Amino acid sequence: MASFDTLLERTTRKLARKTSRRGFLARLGVALTGAAALPLLPVMRQIALASENDPGDPKSCEYWRYCAIDGFLCTCCGGTKTSCPPGTVMSPITWVGTCHNPGDGKDYIISYNDCCGKTYCGRCQCMRDEGDRPIYDPANSNNINWCAGSDADIVYNCSTAIIVGVAD
Repeated sequence: MASFDTLLERTTRKLARKTSRRGFLARLGVALTGAAALPLLPVMRQIALASENDPGDPKSCEYWRYCAIDGFLCTCCGGTKTSCPPGTVMSPITWVGTCHNPGDGKDYIISYNDCCGKTYCGRCQCMRDEGDRPIYDPANSNNINWCAGSDADIVYNCSTAIIVGVAD
């Protein structure tokens, strides 16, 4: 045990001669800051849940994510089921619905975001309205021009269907 103690003491003293307390504290601070910022890195969380079992055609009104949609599909207007067409802006205000995915048998919370800023699309109009509530319950009503809350033009173009999470 004496040889181990001697080796440990020599190594510690050598390290102490070559480093300063300030340098050690600076490196420790950088490491702690980096470790704290690690959870902020962009990762696909809940949205990737239904990607493997995503049956149906996103350009059809019968697509499972569109169970509560009321408007034109962005997939027919130059966008996708999760992104707006070029030249439009996604409204920060949204309505939500819960749709059943027949591919995996789970229910998902879907955020229906309107895309605003150009003339209306006019293609692939869907009015499924499942779970639609009266206009006095605006978070669950799809009969509102949600573009009124965006910084862009108030003109409605189309609607997206973004998975927010699994419904419990």
